[in-house]
Amino acid sequence: MVALPIAMFLGIMPIHASAKPSLTFSGVEYIHRYSKGNLNEYTPKAQSDLKTWTDMVTINDYANVKSGEDLAKSANSVLDTYKAQKAMVVKTDSVPRSAKKEAEHLIVVMFPRPTFIETAFARFLIVDGKGYSIVYSHRVYGKKAGDAMSKWLLKNGDSTESALMKMPTVPKH
Repeated sequence: MVALPIAMFLGIMPIHASAKPSLTFSGVEYIHRYSKGNLNEYTPKAQSDLKTWTDMVTINDYANVKSGEDLAKSANSVLDTYKAQKAMVVKTDSVPRSAKKEAEHLIVVMFPRPTFIETAFARFLIVDGKGYSIVYSHRVYGKKAGDAMSKWLLKNGDSTESALMKMPTVPKH
């Protein structure tokens, strides 16, 4: 069981051996749903079906990323992959390197699909000498989901970006 006070500060909920790991993002508890390789996906308690989720947090480990230069290359590679998947780039940004930490990168994209539209906010950072991305994704379903997603972004886009960029570290997974 995770019992360190810092774990609660980081939004990591204590778990028992039989329970699934969880994390908190923007005041909502997310439960671990799927892992493959270095990818770990979490959805809110009420969104257990991975075919119909509306909110997801994904944590990717980049074991080979050790430097700010490596991280920038990884972020650009992900951006290229998003573009190849026909994503619409909403925003890209970087937080400059400081004396205490490497630069960080943000990518915000929308994926229009025939039956839904998904917006992904991806933050790339280095923690303890290892690269990660934390991705918050929101989906709106329906053939005409664009208007609803535009309204959601106007209402929630800035606060979602802020919450993601203010996370003090990568939640344990």
